[in-house]
Amino acid sequence: MSPDPIHFLVSGGSGGIGAAVCDQLAARGYVPIVGYHRSADAAGTVADRTGGLTLSLDLTDEAAILRAVESLEALPRLAGVVLAGSPPLVLTPFGKITAEDLQAQWQVNVMGPQRLIAELVRRCFRKHKQGAVVGVLTQAMGAGENGIEGASSGMGAYVIAKHGLAGVLAMAAADYPWLRVRAVKPGYTETRMLEAFDERFLAMQLE
Repeated sequence: MSPDPIHFLVSGGSGGIGAAVCDQLAARGYVPIVGYHRSADAAGTVADRTGGLTLSLDLTDEAAILRAVESLEALPRLAGVVLAGSPPLVLTPFGKITAEDLQAQWQVNVMGPQRLIAELVRRCFRKHKQGAVVGVLTQAMGAGENGIEGASSGMGAYVIAKHGLAGVLAMAAADYPWLRVRAVKPGYTETRMLEAFDERFLAMQLE
């Protein structure tokens, strides 16, 4: 008798980094669940390639998050979630960040992930006291002893929201000690998000 498949949810699974994560999960024997908002066809392509499943997952809509998690309850085992979704990047200096851009980034990187993790813990992870959460942050957040030096200029709403996601991850780890919580900080990765940058700027960053 073959063991039950082990699934791993990837929000933003139809995008560049999310799709690459799905490929890696499949290579390691997991069944990726390709979470998507608008890109159903792209999600289907990733799922077909990886032997995974697709899942409509709108992180800006709490009711949609609840519906998505309810559908995951029927799985024999959900090992974890990778938070790889993010709205398109808008390059704006700090003083010109619009409320709309900041809200869009905050919804997908902070509010949606907080609700998603909370519901996954309640409905999927708690019964086994086991689960993993991986947040995709960015090197554009900077570093430094107090955590604020070296941020990339002009990426305001995106970087602010990624710091918010780091806070979500920190509190999930604090409140659920049995939950494995990790973060990764990729640098400039060749995805559609890079279309927002001037080619000369990218060439300098990728050297």
